Amino acid sequence: MPDTTQQSKDETAAGAKDSPSPIPKSSHRRPRWQYMIIGIIAFFALIFGSIEIHDRLAYVHEVDARLQTDLITVSSRVAGWISDIAVSQGDKIENGNTILTIDGRESRLRLEELEAQLQGILAERARLEADRVLVDKQTASRLVSEQAQLETAKVAVSSLKPQLELADRELKRSQKLYARKVISRRQLDLAETAHQRLDREYSLALAARKTAEAKVQEARAERSKLEVLTAELNVMLQKEGEYQAKIAHQKLDLNDRTIRSFVDGVVDRVFVDAGEYVTPGQRLALIHDPKKIWVEANIKETEIRKLEIGHNVDITIDAYPDKIFKGTIKSIGDSTTSEFALLPTPNPSGNFTKITQRLPVRIAIDQDGRQLRPGMMVVVKIDINSPEKAVQSANPR
Repeated sequence: MPDTTQQSKDETAAGAKDSPSPIPKSSHRRPRWQYMIIGIIAFFALIFGSIEIHDRLAYVHEVDARLQTDLITVSSRVAGWISDIAVSQGDKIENGNTILTIDGRESRLRLEELEAQLQGILAERARLEADRVLVDKQTASRLVSEQAQLETAKVAVSSLKPQLELADRELKRSQKLYARKVISRRQLDLAETAHQRLDREYSLALAARKTAEAKVQEARAERSKLEVLTAELNVMLQKEGEYQAKIAHQKLDLNDRTIRSFVDGVVDRVFVDAGEYVTPGQRLALIHDPKKIWVEANIKETEIRKLEIGHNVDITIDAYPDKIFKGTIKSIGDSTTSEFALLPTPNPSGNFTKITQRLPVRIAIDQDGRQLRPGMMVVVKIDINSPEKAVQSANPR
């Protein structure tokens, strides 16, 4: 008979050997250093979260801003071949400095031709003025002489007329007396002779007066030559003014062939080379004033209500990441940037995806040794709690 007691003991021992040993109670606890790391992470997360929340509440950020300036396009008002270029890209220029020169030989010759024609007109005008003075003197003296002779003739007529009237009465009286045989034939003949003589002298005086009047009219007609000469002088003056205007226009054309800068600035780019033929309005170069520079930031319309002119701005430029520049808001745009798009996207049907629009905000910034250049990428941080320091302007620069 088998020993069942011993067999059960062996099975019990084998089962005890195969079952896992119990885990100590202390092995379920985390090490203390793990709790310290979790606490430190939570502490810094709380700090950085508080800073981020405060930063979003106290500031408006924009990472896609740029430095802007007025880029001046230099062009020509005249056509011609470029004979010399005095500047190159990056050169500093001052107001009045020459940028380039266009060949002006033909323009200069045309100017000399016009000046020669003007000198001819001036000589002709001087001749007419001399003729006018001469005619004035000659006709003036003759008119005075003829007027004197006319006055003499008038005096002669006025003196002979009463004598003739007296002789006429004397003749009539003598005829009556002779008819009554009171006077002799000889006395009658004397009265007739005296009457005839005075009548002839009176007729001659009338003729002389008419001749004098005609000569006075002739002298006055010669004086009218002065008006003709004056009209010719006026024509010469008009031509002189016309040629002076042509000369001024030609001088402007010649002066425009030397293209100069109208501002103090730097040359951004030159688009032509010496020897090229340029036309009016063609773009020749780009320049800008490095002192007049600003930051252009397009701010979301949902944040624009937080901004006011005069708010302080911290500016970080990608080219100088370790340096913070200071600025202030100078203007806030009145229209969104989409209004200036070349291809506007109106959707009258109302089926569209709503997109947050942006408004341009101009921020003043001081140039620092020509470090700031147009087109540089900028990150702006606007303090919406800063006091307003600037006065609003319609178009600040």
